[in-house]
Amino acid sequence: MKKIVLSLALCIGFVLASNAQEKKPKFGIKFTGYVKTDIYFDSRQTVSIRDGQFLLYPKNELPDMNDEDINAKSSFNMLSIQSRIRLNITGPDAFGAKTSGAIEGEFFGHAAGQINEFRLRHAFVKLDWTNTQLLVGQYWHPLFVTGCYPGTVSFNTGAPFTPFTRNPQIRLTQKFNDLKVMFSVITQRDFVSNGPLGPGTRYLRNSVLPALNLRLEYGVSNQEKGTQFLAGISGNYKMLTPRIVTPEDYKTNNTVSSFAAIGYIKYVFKPVTVKLFGTYAGDTYNLTMIGGYAVENIADTVTGFEDYTPIKTFAIWAEIHTNKKKYQIGLFAGYSKNLGAGKDVTGPYFARGSNIGYAYRISPRFIYNVGKFRIAPELEYTVAGYGTTQADGTVTDISAVGNFRVLLGVYFFF
Repeated sequence: MKKIVLSLALCIGFVLASNAQEKKPKFGIKFTGYVKTDIYFDSRQTVSIRDGQFLLYPKNELPDMNDEDINAKSSFNMLSIQSRIRLNITGPDAFGAKTSGAIEGEFFGHAAGQINEFRLRHAFVKLDWTNTQLLVGQYWHPLFVTGCYPGTVSFNTGAPFTPFTRNPQIRLTQKFNDLKVMFSVITQRDFVSNGPLGPGTRYLRNSVLPALNLRLEYGVSNQEKGTQFLAGISGNYKMLTPRIVTPEDYKTNNTVSSFAAIGYIKYVFKPVTVKLFGTYAGDTYNLTMIGGYAVENIADTVTGFEDYTPIKTFAIWAEIHTNKKKYQIGLFAGYSKNLGAGKDVTGPYFARGSNIGYAYRISPRFIYNVGKFRIAPELEYTVAGYGTTQADGTVTDISAVGNFRVLLGVYFFF
């Protein structure tokens, strides 16, 4: 009898333990990231961020008293501030969805005087149902497509020829077989708009309405053949309130609205990957691109009320690279054109590169991987066409200025 009771007790205990184990919430944190050092030489002075590491384009010619170009001065630097840490977090299901989250940061700092300080890149939570996903937090802007972006060694990742920005957002994605429909509401934090008081988040915050984005993406893949096709389009609406008070101390609520559109295609063949990406947009300052907006006119000279209009920008880039795991050869090429306002404006301009008519870049690279170690040399030739800004915001009498960058990236992944 005792053996029977003992056996029953053991069975009951085993069942209870098994049920308890099955009901136990799954929670975990995985650390990933890399250590990276950039070693780079520039043939002239550049418009860039963080001691030249995030390169945009070369500075314009600046003649001295002897008519010699002051900015025709080369430079050299080494930085490790792009080194990165990421925490991937998993947790128990909620609302019938799988839950996850991520926190990612680097030592890029929030401003030039804060280099080496830790700053937040991503911080978001996700709820994943079978065909629906909800993301809440700071992540890449929907105009930066994680499935189709430049794979450059340079930290600029193709900027200013492609949108580059991370933003607090609420993003809802719905899958319909091979089609994804994504809707996002977006605010600003690190990548901000410009205005009369300088760059900041106040212009979008004071508009109350967050930026809105809709994206459609179609993707198919064949694992046996090692092929993939991805294509998508996205539209973005943003409204800013440049001032809440005029220089003459009158309350004002005048706004400036802008639209942005992108289209992209990516083909992955077994030996190579090919990407093509185009942008047509107004007021692209917060996207780390050439452009912004301007004062169109003074609507009332007594009160100082201003009307505004966006400066339109067109940009396109293409890339091709091999798909070997041990080594990769790649080539990036980008072009951007200042299309102006489409009407005469009085100014001032709250824009990046308002005296640049066009810019382009050609950048070959070689990536070599040995286990977790990577060494990656890259050449980057960037040209900016500086000239005279016309009444409609376009630029004429253009003179091309070029910079040649030699970059070596050294990584260790973990």
